[in-house]
Amino acid sequence: MIQFGIAPIGWTNDDMPELGGDISFEQCVSEMALAGYAGCEVGNKFPVHNLPLLKYHLKIRNLRICNQWFSFELTKKPFNKIKNDFEKHLQFLHFFGAKVSGGAECGNTIHGNPNIPINERKPSSAEEWNLLTKGLNELGRFSIEEYGIKLSYHHHIGTMVESDEEVERLMNQTHPDYVGLNYDCGHFALANVNPVEAFKKYHNRVNHIHLKDIRAAKKELTEKEGLSFLDAVRKGVFTVPGDGNLPIDSIINLISKSGYDGWVVVEAEQDPALANPLEYAIKGYKYLKKHFNQA
Repeated sequence: MIQFGIAPIGWTNDDMPELGGDISFEQCVSEMALAGYAGCEVGNKFPVHNLPLLKYHLKIRNLRICNQWFSFELTKKPFNKIKNDFEKHLQFLHFFGAKVSGGAECGNTIHGNPNIPINERKPSSAEEWNLLTKGLNELGRFSIEEYGIKLSYHHHIGTMVESDEEVERLMNQTHPDYVGLNYDCGHFALANVNPVEAFKKYHNRVNHIHLKDIRAAKKELTEKEGLSFLDAVRKGVFTVPGDGNLPIDSIINLISKSGYDGWVVVEAEQDPALANPLEYAIKGYKYLKKHFNQA
């Protein structure tokens, strides 16, 4: 069964905490529930060190945690350190009954650096690829065998897995039982990968979905001016499904026909001072509800 969730990144931004810095956790989850969503991902305002309190606030709003981002640093840190941190992450997700753990390799990323244009990302070495794929296979096996949680790798602008060739390499070099794909149509599109064709190509590995839209004029501006990922977000390159220029209806049709069984999460980071989070959350939910019903 497909369920609709939303990421808190439209309210408070993990990479740029000043965006939505004045918005409380309680406002965020209340507006998620008010907009109609059944689940959410986890943001920097969530009281993750007070599980009973977090559980209480989610329960009274009838919300569930469906995923939490994990920043892998397999190319930079000792594997045992990563595994220990990942297990704590899995224990958190297991406590809330989540079945998927998303994240990307961040040991060599530029996406959080406001001074580096996204088109200046350097290719990763064979050694880095070996560290990543070997580590993901081991962590994915551990995750599913010990906690029943599927590892879902998020291809992401500015990281070592961004292009279609890199996603294909990752899928080819990881075990399908241990490593799935967190499909994100917005990140595919920003990397100049056709998101419709990408879903067709990788649908058998997709175990979590982020849906966002792209404002074509802002994408063109990002490329023309050589913006960093963070500046592109500030300029409004992303928005909720149906509010931009991607063929979201075609993607939804493919998802519906693929037999996908899991969460579809609206994950569209914008400056909340410019794009009211509740307004856009409602807009995204209504679009998903309408088009999934028609598919």
